Amino acid sequence: MDVALLKTSGVMAENPRKAYVDGYSLRIGNRATLVPAEQGRAYGMVLALTHGELDVLYGGPGLENYRPEALQATLMDGGSLPALCYNLLEAPAEHERNDAYAAKLREALDSLGFPADYVASVC
Repeated sequence: MDVALLKTSGVMAENPRKAYVDGYSLRIGNRATLVPAEQGRAYGMVLALTHGELDVLYGGPGLENYRPEALQATLMDGGSLPALCYNLLEAPAEHERNDAYAAKLREALDSLGFPADYVASVC
């Protein structure tokens, strides 16, 4: 999640940290989600948000199919912590594509310094 973008929605994310989750891969269709993948690793940001802020983020139209899932995130600077990740109830079909969203996500991941091979794999 992009902290600056969240601010435009009135969400003031605190304590942003780079992290990854093993055992999952990112899948982008019309929407993005993490899907279980035995050898997978998905990178992103861990942010401190209130329940109200989560309601703002996931209460909008088209987001009703996301549900919180408890995961263990490994912080890039060491350590790990439990985190909630909002994932789709049903993963996007293999043929679903959102190239514009994938390009924006690659740009954000690259600007945050995530591994180049992971950034290139986002499609």
